[in-house]
Formats: sequence, C-alpha cells, structure tokens
Amino acid sequence: MKKATFGSGCFWCVEAIYQQLKGVKTVLPGYSGGAVKNPTYEEVCTGGTKHAEVIHLEYDENEISFQELLEIFFKTHDPTTLNRQGEDIGTQYRSVIFPHSKEQQIIAEKTIKLLEHENVFNRPIITSIEAFEVFYEAEDYHKNYFSNNPEKAYCSAVVRPKVEKFKRVFNERLKSS
Repeated sequence: MKKATFGSGCFWCVEAIYQQLKGVKTVLPGYSGGAVKNPTYEEVCTGGTKHAEVIHLEYDENEISFQELLEIFFKTHDPTTLNRQGEDIGTQYRSVIFPHSKEQQIIAEKTIKLLEHENVFNRPIITSIEAFEVFYEAEDYHKNYFSNNPEKAYCSAVVRPKVEKFKRVFNERLKSS
C-alpha cells in the first residue's frame, strides 16, 4: 500500500470523493502542515496552527496511480484560489500536496507544470507542495461525515453537489456498490 496526503478545502468533501475510488483502501480526515502537535478541529479552524484540513489515504498502486489521484485532486477543487475553497476561507483550506516520496514530489511538480503549460485554468495554480512530516487524525465525528450526515445543511449545499459532479466525471473509476 502507498500513502497520499492532500488538502483541497473542507476535508468532508474530499473524504467523500476519495472514499469512492477503486484502489483507495482507506481515507482519513485530519490535519497536516502546521506547527502545533495534536491539534483539535477548533484550533485548526482559527488558522493559527498553520495546519491544513487534509485527507490521508492508502491506495493500491496496482489499481490506481498517484498520477490518477492527482488528476482527481485537480478536477475536484479550485487550485487557483489562495487559502479558500468556495465560502471556506483560511490557511486550513489551502490547496496543498504532501508527497510521501521523492517520486510523488516529482510527479506533483510535473503535473502542475503541465497544467499551467496547457493553461487548463484561467489563473495561475497556487497549489503548494509541502514536505510531509506528520498527519494528525481528525476527531471521530469528522470520519465518514458526509455518509453519516447527508441532510446537514453544509452536506446538502456543498458536499453533495461536489460528490455528484465527481461521480458523473469519474464514473468508470468508482468502486462497485
């Protein structure tokens, strides 16, 4: 199993997407990239910890590649907005890749250069590539948040539309139900 760690906005949205992919075995929401050890959600929400909300996943590279995970990463959030995804604003919502190996770092760098060269987005990509140091698992109530709370306002207004769009675009990559 290989590991990958991405931040692309609220981890409830990101978790709900990556959980559905063939080859992805586990997806955990949490925090990475900051200076505070064992941060709480409330601390991360202040922006003072410098942690990003992330998903930390294990995947089988025989079923899905890191490059494919990056393709989904870039197609399911806006990598051109600094510290923001929609109405979620703050450094905790930054677009960030935390490579677990030199190979992942090279693939991420090449992917960003290619997307910029092809002018895929109308603005420059601001996604940062930051050294992976540690992942802090989020509190239990964040795990499977969308599955457990589909009728909550944020899930109905933000998560569900993202997941539905993802399913339409990546239908052939979804796990069998």
